[in-house]
Amino acid sequence: MSILFSPLDIGPVQVPNRIAVAPMCMYSADDGCATDWHLQHMMSLAMSGCGAIIMEATGVSPEGRLTPGCLGLWSDANERALERVITAARKVAMPGVKFGIQLAHAGRKASAALPWKGGKPISPAEGGWRRLAPSPLPFGDGWPAPEQIDEAEIERIIKAYGEATRRAARIGFDIVEAHAAHGGLPHQFFSPIANQRNDAWGGDQKGRMRFTIEMAASMKAAAPDNIALGARINGTDYIDGGLVLDDAIAQAAELKRQGLHFVCVSGGNIVPGGRPVTGVAFNVPNASRVKQETGLVTRTAGLIYDAMQAEEILQRGDVDQIAIARGVLDDPRWGWHAAEKMGVKLEMPKPYVRVGLGQWAGAKLVRPSVEAKAQS
Repeated sequence: MSILFSPLDIGPVQVPNRIAVAPMCMYSADDGCATDWHLQHMMSLAMSGCGAIIMEATGVSPEGRLTPGCLGLWSDANERALERVITAARKVAMPGVKFGIQLAHAGRKASAALPWKGGKPISPAEGGWRRLAPSPLPFGDGWPAPEQIDEAEIERIIKAYGEATRRAARIGFDIVEAHAAHGGLPHQFFSPIANQRNDAWGGDQKGRMRFTIEMAASMKAAAPDNIALGARINGTDYIDGGLVLDDAIAQAAELKRQGLHFVCVSGGNIVPGGRPVTGVAFNVPNASRVKQETGLVTRTAGLIYDAMQAEEILQRGDVDQIAIARGVLDDPRWGWHAAEKMGVKLEMPKPYVRVGLGQWAGAKLVRPSVEAKAQS
């Protein structure tokens, strides 16, 4: 029995297997609105064989976007455009697939050029916008100092997470997660690298965690009971003086007390280049500890690219769910091919059944070992 292809309960939501498509920025929105790019992208992922599809980091306010091309969910126009995408994706989705969205605020990382245009900070004269952060510390060399966020702005942004959650529920998302990792605003508040405040939003661990906890409470208050809520968090900052595993465990435990159902454990990126790849499945050890200490449903990602590798991680009980990112961009049928390797039969979309094992002579050429196993 494959654990990878067994169902998983995440709070009130059941996903049909343990494979999640990790949120990946497409940088293809128009003033925060999803476009035809998102339409084709999500419809393709809906047929990938993965049990949960999590949309990219989505700004809860205009200044919360990383780039001018980042998705948003702060306006009625944003909501309508995204509803069009999700409605279409559901029509072609494989049985049981659940859709999620990651809510985000870039904080001091905001107002950057598109990656293929260099990714450098852009000024208001170039179409950029304000950068808000816990402390006026630049993200990295060549970045301007952000504005130190005041109490009123903090409360406005926390409220925006709740409002975006409410919009996501109306659209029909099954899963809503907050991006509290990778150098975004919640991570900036929690990490001593970015937060040097000495008021109630900084200082000790409890003060630095306050933004994330109040953000979670805002989301929880806005979410109907049929939505799974969670957060992506950092297992470590990989930097002396930054967050360590004990911080991640404390944060996850507090998120559980706030009523969240899961965490996705990643790491790094509180500063540019601050996420060293230290080997295959490099986030798994930290994620495993978070799961053991908190009992939360735990997902992880990070250089996990093979089905047998993912199965082994699950068999050990390290985590409950595996997130695949660039592997799915490389192979949009990753879930189909994983199922073939595991000897699991998926209910494929009927127009595509003809490429299944035993249905297409070409399978012997492109997937010889799997086809041979199926015929034995």
